[in-house]
Amino acid sequence: MLDPEILRVVEESRAHPETHPQDLDPLTRRRQYRERALAILGEMEPMSERRDVQIELEGRTLDARLYVPFGDEGRGLVVYLHGGSFVVGDLDTHEGLCRRLAADTKMRFLALDYRLAPEHPFPAALDDVRDALRFVASHRDDFGEATARLIVLGDSAGANLATVACAQTRDEDLDVVAQVLIYPTLGPEVVTKSAHVYASGYVLNLEHLRYDYRQYLGDFTNHTDPRVTPLMSSDLVGVPPAIVVVAEHDPLRDEAIAYAGLLENFGVSVRLLEAKGMVHGFLRFGNLAPEALAIIDDLAEYLHALTDLGG
Repeated sequence: MLDPEILRVVEESRAHPETHPQDLDPLTRRRQYRERALAILGEMEPMSERRDVQIELEGRTLDARLYVPFGDEGRGLVVYLHGGSFVVGDLDTHEGLCRRLAADTKMRFLALDYRLAPEHPFPAALDDVRDALRFVASHRDDFGEATARLIVLGDSAGANLATVACAQTRDEDLDVVAQVLIYPTLGPEVVTKSAHVYASGYVLNLEHLRYDYRQYLGDFTNHTDPRVTPLMSSDLVGVPPAIVVVAEHDPLRDEAIAYAGLLENFGVSVRLLEAKGMVHGFLRFGNLAPEALAIIDDLAEYLHALTDLGG
């Protein structure tokens, strides 16, 4: 059963369904997504410090934004990757979520503005995330305590990028103590029961997501590549411990649960958190339901345990 607060969001989305992305150019889509995102921000958590920074990578510069919460304990630095189906989203659209998570975890958040499709198709976004993670690992004193342990956190498409980047850098001693995957998308052709039951009418439209995967992948057609579909990974030994957050009424729920099982199969410690009554993207809604707040509290508790243990 949908949470009453979330039901109102769902009813609104059903009454005013999004235009199919194929009928809009990317710039128009981003403008509309941004307008919708800013409209639901709600009251934002105050920060001790918020500043825009730039990350210099070979041949390119990424914009980023650092959030320092009041009561920052210096134990962790969270590299945050926003969702948006690889096509939309930016530092502003997910600011409320970053502030909320930073305030609750008492950890610094560094949000990355990676390149978007279709202008920059696969693997541009993944290259940005992986290279930025390496940069932050070797320059963490630029963003906080030099001893702070790294956490990679992404939601939706950002969670896909997060888990792949963690797999690609697992042998590089970056001191990543956790990967946090919030309602992740784990491949363009994953077919599950939840994908069938909640394919449309529950905020995330699966047909739209699959269209965006085509924009993201461009001419790359090997959907079994684990960089595209992490569920096809044949070796995940040694990747960081994972926290996987799923929503009960999300078409992506079952694939996220399956990926948690795959990680466990390779000996990776996994915490699976299911938000009852919630839909895809629930953590971004300005007026959070109690179940959403409980998930954030649990997430903070697990992250504190991982940073205390040092991985």
